[in-house]
Amino acid sequence: MGGMFAEEFAVFPGHYAGHLKLALGALMTGLLVSLPVGILASRRDALAGPALATASVIQTIPGIALLALMVPLMGGMIGFWPAFAALSLYSILPILRNTIVGLRGVDADVREAALAVGMTARQRLRQVDLPLAAPVIVAGLRTASAWVVGTATLSTPVGARSLGNYIFQGLQTRNWGAVLFGCLVSAALALALDQVIAQFEKSAQDRSRPRAIAGVIGLCLIIAPALSVFAGQRATTGLAPGSPSAAVSSLEGQTIVVGSKGFTEQYILADLLKRTLEAKGARVETRDGLGTTVAFDALASGSIDVYVDYTGTIWAALMERDEPAQRSAMYAGVSAWLLNERGVMAFGKLGFENAYAFATSPQTAEANGLETIEDLAGLDLSIASDPEFFGRSEWTRTRDSYGLQALVPRSMDSAFMYDAVRNGEVGLVTAYTTDGRIDAFDLVLLEDTLDVLPPYDAFILLSPDAQENTALLNALEPLQGAISTELMRQANSKVDIERQSVGEAGAWLYEQILGEEE
Repeated sequence: MGGMFAEEFAVFPGHYAGHLKLALGALMTGLLVSLPVGILASRRDALAGPALATASVIQTIPGIALLALMVPLMGGMIGFWPAFAALSLYSILPILRNTIVGLRGVDADVREAALAVGMTARQRLRQVDLPLAAPVIVAGLRTASAWVVGTATLSTPVGARSLGNYIFQGLQTRNWGAVLFGCLVSAALALALDQVIAQFEKSAQDRSRPRAIAGVIGLCLIIAPALSVFAGQRATTGLAPGSPSAAVSSLEGQTIVVGSKGFTEQYILADLLKRTLEAKGARVETRDGLGTTVAFDALASGSIDVYVDYTGTIWAALMERDEPAQRSAMYAGVSAWLLNERGVMAFGKLGFENAYAFATSPQTAEANGLETIEDLAGLDLSIASDPEFFGRSEWTRTRDSYGLQALVPRSMDSAFMYDAVRNGEVGLVTAYTTDGRIDAFDLVLLEDTLDVLPPYDAFILLSPDAQENTALLNALEPLQGAISTELMRQANSKVDIERQSVGEAGAWLYEQILGEEE
């Protein structure tokens, strides 16, 4: 088992600590909010209805949607805080509901007896109502803990480190061992926390001090694996790139945050950036699995310092331009827009393009006489792509230019669409041109005769603060123009075809580019 999950165990402390920090912090916040509101609502029907209705509405929002909404609501911030805010909101309903039910369930005769012996309303609440309602309230906390621990795995796309990192990266790289590991540890944490809270619940019911002590010991055991990480975070005094000391010629002692989007190539490039900067003495943190707009907003706000994106993505998704452009003109336009509108620097192209290309299986191509995208006109085939593509202008422009209204779009994670087209489950897919599965699965690329699909040159983006960091610019400069399309395709194949880890593929790419310099 240890050999099977060796790489997962290597990063376990950080992922576990991040998950635990989110879960426990959200539960404590939910308790601090729900308990006083529940006490007031238990006495006033006019407050109980709106409070429960508001909490219920929040609960109906899908977890990943609530997490994503927190990013723009918090000014483009990513990482711990938006995830913490969303999870805190998610924890409120079961605690609030059980607080109201528990307090209203206290026997009226007991309350009258408390008043008869001269207790004030405050004394009755503290000494009678809350102790009697405690088992019901703790049961609500128990339910909230299961919800929060499970939902916390969805925090990866907003840049918060959690056990979800295993699941999202494993899904994209088809590393099912990582997915299984993340699921097992998350489930184990949820069960362990549930049992700890159960001890407190039984302690409240039976007035049992040994059960309370058992709960405290259990909580300490849950926290123990993360203590070294928490201690390390407190001891870290990295320099932010925008600080006065950031313009020095060395990265020693500086903390640089590298972002990436959620597919194989992006994970590999983030690993390459991490190795490149660590070789110069930087301490590097990564924010993996981000969406396009989340990653860019995080960069513009300074939550991350550097990541790789593509000219066509910025042109269509962020600049909202739908007209085609020549490659050099597009890069110049993108660079100018980034700097003038958002203060972001386009530092330099990496040397390869990863564009969208319509791909199909040899059998489908032969059966329908497909050689160009134009040949798809009028055909009733399903087309699978990542969810972003169908919401962007290049899809509508391609559809309208070639008359592809008969095609049936199917949003699908990129990890599955290549197998889907190979097995005939969909007619065609929008493949990434640097993906090694195109050759490995013998897929047929359809020619874009009208040049509707834009260029997608990969380039490095730097945040407003990071572009002032001379040492960072010097460290990244050797990457400019250093990666050919074939080299990137080989690196992707090592993960997607050969089933190597992202770390192994990143190390290989680093050696190909910068190994000789060392």
